[in-house]
Amino acid sequence: MVRDPGSAPSAAGLNSREVILNAARALIDEKGYDGMAISDLCAGSGLPASSIYYHFGNKLGVLAALLDRTFGELHSLFPSPSSFDGLAPVERLEAWFTAACRSLDERPDYLRLLVAMSVGLQMESEAVHATVRRIRDYAHASWVDALTPVFAPNGGEEGEAVVKQLAVLGRALTDGLSVTNSFDGISYTSQVAPFVALVRGLAEQRGGKRKR
Repeated sequence: MVRDPGSAPSAAGLNSREVILNAARALIDEKGYDGMAISDLCAGSGLPASSIYYHFGNKLGVLAALLDRTFGELHSLFPSPSSFDGLAPVERLEAWFTAACRSLDERPDYLRLLVAMSVGLQMESEAVHATVRRIRDYAHASWVDALTPVFAPNGGEEGEAVVKQLAVLGRALTDGLSVTNSFDGISYTSQVAPFVALVRGLAEQRGGKRKR
């Protein structure tokens, strides 16, 4: 039975929930999601299966809750693009992306978990799919916010289309870097300069065309 989210959990209940999520994070790092069983969660947390079912309903519920908690942890480290509104458009983008990549370098487990969950059969779970969708929509909106002053400061369909395309590319870049970070040890921050150079060059090219 899943606890009523509207009820007031005891301090002990909150603690056991966090213990289970901590065990799940360690097990996913070690075995991957598919290799993690409820019995592993019991062994890792020191709690009975009934506690896991009580808090999360099933293994997919554990996963959705872990994704949500990890996103909350990382979100607290992430700046908003609006934090750098005093800078010129490209410099604003660079400052935001640099700060975001530093946060990712501090928490590489976050994107690895998110990407792994985005491509597995667990995405068939409504709870997991909704959590992943919310996280990715947030990331896309942040990219749009960061890129709009560069390519569509005054609106316009053409500029807004470029912003949407580059937002998808930026999100895909960080997705891919989670794999590169795992296998090659390449940091997120090391890729800021090349991406910003790409954006700067494209912005200058588009600006030159408009002047002709």
